[in-house]
Amino acid sequence: MIGNIIGNIFGPGTKVKGHVVLMDKNVLDFNDFGATVLNTIQDFLGQQVSLQLVSATAGDPNNGNRGVVGEKAYLEPPPFPTIHNIVAGEMTFGVTFHVKEGEGIPGAVIVKNSHLAEFFLKSITVDDFPGKGRIHFDCNSWVYNVGKYTYDRVFFSNDSYLPKNTPDPLRPYREEELRHLRGDDVNRKLEEWDRVYNYAYYNDLGNPDKSSDLARPVLGGSSEHPYPRRGKTGRAPTKTDRKSESRLNSLDLDIYVPRDERFGHLKMSDFLGNSIKSLANSLLPVLQAAFDKTPNTFNSYEDVFQLYEGGLPLPDIPQVKALIQAIPLELLKSKLTPANGQRSFLKLPVPQIIQVDKWTWKSDEEFAREMLAGVNPVIIERLKVFPPASELDSALYGDQNSKITAAHIEKNLDGHTAEEALSSSRLFIIDYHDALMPYLGRINSTSSKVYATRTLLFLKEDDTLRPVAIELSLPHPEGQQHGAVSTVYTPADKGVDAAIWQLAKGFVTVNDYGIHQLISHWLRTHAVIEPFVISTNRNLSALHPINKLLLPHYRDTMNINALARQALINAGGIIEFSVFPSKYAMEISSAVYKGWNFVEQALPADLIKRGMAVEDLSSPTKVGLAIKDYPYAVDGLAIWSAIESWVAEYCSIYYPDDSLIQNDKELQAWWNESVQIGHGDKKSEPWWPELNSLPALVQICSIIIWVASAMHAAVNFGQYPYGGYLPNRPSLSRRFMPEVGTEDYEQLKKNPDKVLLKTITGQLQAILELSVIEILSTHASDEVYLGERPSKEWTGDEKAVEALKRFAASLKVVEQKIAGLNADLSLKNRGGSVKLSYTLLSPYSEAGLTGKGIPNSISI
Repeated sequence: MIGNIIGNIFGPGTKVKGHVVLMDKNVLDFNDFGATVLNTIQDFLGQQVSLQLVSATAGDPNNGNRGVVGEKAYLEPPPFPTIHNIVAGEMTFGVTFHVKEGEGIPGAVIVKNSHLAEFFLKSITVDDFPGKGRIHFDCNSWVYNVGKYTYDRVFFSNDSYLPKNTPDPLRPYREEELRHLRGDDVNRKLEEWDRVYNYAYYNDLGNPDKSSDLARPVLGGSSEHPYPRRGKTGRAPTKTDRKSESRLNSLDLDIYVPRDERFGHLKMSDFLGNSIKSLANSLLPVLQAAFDKTPNTFNSYEDVFQLYEGGLPLPDIPQVKALIQAIPLELLKSKLTPANGQRSFLKLPVPQIIQVDKWTWKSDEEFAREMLAGVNPVIIERLKVFPPASELDSALYGDQNSKITAAHIEKNLDGHTAEEALSSSRLFIIDYHDALMPYLGRINSTSSKVYATRTLLFLKEDDTLRPVAIELSLPHPEGQQHGAVSTVYTPADKGVDAAIWQLAKGFVTVNDYGIHQLISHWLRTHAVIEPFVISTNRNLSALHPINKLLLPHYRDTMNINALARQALINAGGIIEFSVFPSKYAMEISSAVYKGWNFVEQALPADLIKRGMAVEDLSSPTKVGLAIKDYPYAVDGLAIWSAIESWVAEYCSIYYPDDSLIQNDKELQAWWNESVQIGHGDKKSEPWWPELNSLPALVQICSIIIWVASAMHAAVNFGQYPYGGYLPNRPSLSRRFMPEVGTEDYEQLKKNPDKVLLKTITGQLQAILELSVIEILSTHASDEVYLGERPSKEWTGDEKAVEALKRFAASLKVVEQKIAGLNADLSLKNRGGSVKLSYTLLSPYSEAGLTGKGIPNSISI
């Protein structure tokens, strides 16, 4: 009947106008935008790019009742007087579709590219289709030459359908597209044009063919080394170890990810990604070559300040001279400038932690404040047992319980006994003991010299924390089964005791830096999200409403993770060179993953688990905080509540009845595969939610969005503002605490600053470390923030569009609330004496190094 209606409207056939927005491959390189557009626009005219409408209402009886495919249409000169949006490098073309009687209303379009080079197809719009009106296809995909595919590239309109509600003529196209994306039958090395989303273990970090020292254990697929899955590349195994995947050449960082997951939306994203490549390929080899040939210690804090005020002299060796000539990117070249005709200097922006005052970072107040409002505020716990107890197996590790006593801490408890402080919930702990102790013997056999640390803090009346004891522990020299050898240090402000206390805090921050980078940042955001990225693309069609909800929160994640495996977390890579666990870094993150729990990634659940909150159903956030002025928790709960409300409103549009969730075959396949394969080493855990109701769906999606957006922002974009000043957050320590009677101990009396600088990260590692965290802390110019979508027409469902507007408005309210809290001088943890306001969870930001803003996704 619909076919007859359309036929009556069109008669024997009619012309329907539309327009297409795309970007040429060269536009997304580092070329001049205007010249590129003007030189290529003619190339797309003629019959180089064809489009065919696919009916959502009329089936072809000669083709299994699949949607009728219309005639080919080709790109035409722009329908507008000037090239649309030339600043962003977009090209807008006209297109005329010849629609015949009985073809029905389109719901998809087939696009074929006869160019040798790929292009980025942003959108296709039918301006006014009779009987329907405007039809928009939000494509956002790279389209390669037709010879690269064994199937047609199909794009769906921005309508949303649950699988069972899909118009029958579109159903086979929907199902086939998912099969192509799964690529389960593709058993070869994947190429850049492949669109295959599949799973693999972390078996590509080591390079045993190059050296036995570069061999690394496979992470994932075993109880010994469990891990989330990463994206499949299909590369051949190494010759030395058939379980390990071969690596690309060290200069080649084009590791496979599906092309639509790669950087390349706009210039800044590639700029950031390629900066990491440049560091890995150019700077890291030079620093490694110079490591044993040059002085590697800052002699004074003035030497450190030179990094920001004038630059640091790089080693005057041939490798460095070659580096200056070879670095391809302006981001790094701008930092390497000649001085006195002899040396080159690396100049960095002044970190926010020392912009107001160069010395307040050393205070106990700031040391403790950063546990609540720094770059790693997700570790602190309320102490439940005193002295702190270990959960390590005593049969293997002996007595690992804390040696901190009441006598150590009671002089700093404002008149309270240890028992009173514990029972009144005023004792807190930063505990890295159990995570590190099993690895200390091996770590300390490298150039690193670290302790397993416990830090106790006391909550004062003004809601600030005071550190009251630091315990530094090493394995027993006669074997780890004999327990730990521990020393307890307490605050001091005079003489050598003050210098020792400052060193003890330094060893804690070294632990904190490594755990932050490997666990809080990499494992708990980057690594755990990737399986959901893969499963979503394999199981949820572009027509599925939950695909439209989640996909923006995956932007660029697979690509930055692949780049990390190739250049950052790989054997001999940047992290192993500049962060203390060295070659054991990823193995430690695997050990911590054993205790990872998906449900506990929800912020309220995380706070309750750590004893930082209790359930309080009378509160708008449903929890009551143990420390009222806990900026990460206060701001985070406001963001969490906004996310949860948005997800609940959005999901309820499509699932008014729980049976729709239970019978949604794509949704069930998505969740089952995310758990059973993506996080397959944890699949038997009883805490995985059963996806059988709207509250369960809201919980699952809210956790994924929270981790990918706000949680990642909180632990990522403060890296340079807090850690850009090396002494505040050193990444490694190179010697132990000086012992009485040694030369270092005597020097500690005379020049404690020099001993601290000799102990922590040296100059060469600092150059690399600070360059990396500057890049990681920088917002791209094309960043898409929480509550935003890259396209205004991301969905055709007006209810969903209005719900997103309400979500964005709620985030603006949160932004204003955070600004108000930061202006409240009674809240001492929000800025402290360093005057560094807590803005990491303020939702929006401009481009650059800002210390604020929540992007939708883990995009850097």
